[in-house]
Amino acid sequence: MYKIAIVEDEQNAANKLAEYLEKYADQYDVPISIDAFGDAMDFIDHYRPTYDIVFMDIEMPFMNGMDAARQLRQLDQQVVLIFVTNMVQYASKGYEVDALDYIIKPLRYGDFERRMKKAVTRRDNDSQTIMVTHQSGVRRFLLREIRYIEVMGHKLLFHTESGVYNGSGTLLEVEETLKKHGFLRCKNCYLVNTKHITAVEGLTLLLSDGSKLSISRLRKKIFMSEMAENIGNENVI
Repeated sequence: MYKIAIVEDEQNAANKLAEYLEKYADQYDVPISIDAFGDAMDFIDHYRPTYDIVFMDIEMPFMNGMDAARQLRQLDQQVVLIFVTNMVQYASKGYEVDALDYIIKPLRYGDFERRMKKAVTRRDNDSQTIMVTHQSGVRRFLLREIRYIEVMGHKLLFHTESGVYNGSGTLLEVEETLKKHGFLRCKNCYLVNTKHITAVEGLTLLLSDGSKLSISRLRKKIFMSEMAENIGNENVI
């Protein structure tokens, strides 16, 4: 079940989005639930991180969509965000809030369908897990929760949103499994989740929690190329 929020003050546009969502659900046999909000402030004030996808109008009274999206990201870094607008110049700033894409009004089903497919793909990828063995058993991690993996001595350290955990195996083995999911080697001892990279400054990576990782000088060129390819695959704008 995909839980979807429509944040749109124009009733006709909100109805059209709901209609297209129902059509998509029938066409692809995808179960969905829809909540509609006509006011961005109301959406943010009562927000709980239970949604999979949010369709956000940019031009709204009281609080515009960009301001609402910034506050949304403080509450939920994982929800897939798609802007709905008739002003492309505002939507192009979506990279600031990790928006997946934008849809231009008036809405057309073909445009909506393409964006919805990408949103479902990203959400499905974000729900993937890995089983990690350690001394006392096995632990399951959501891939999106892992910021980076570090090798220290003869053990692996999984730096996640909920803490740091030990794991067994080698970094090379983990890299072979996770590279296709956007985990890249920035240095011999680090495998970083590109979804948590917020900036690259020289030979330093800044991550979503404020931590910093160094990039090997010899590895930087190929790392930047691989990161650009991963970002492109996610269609970040």
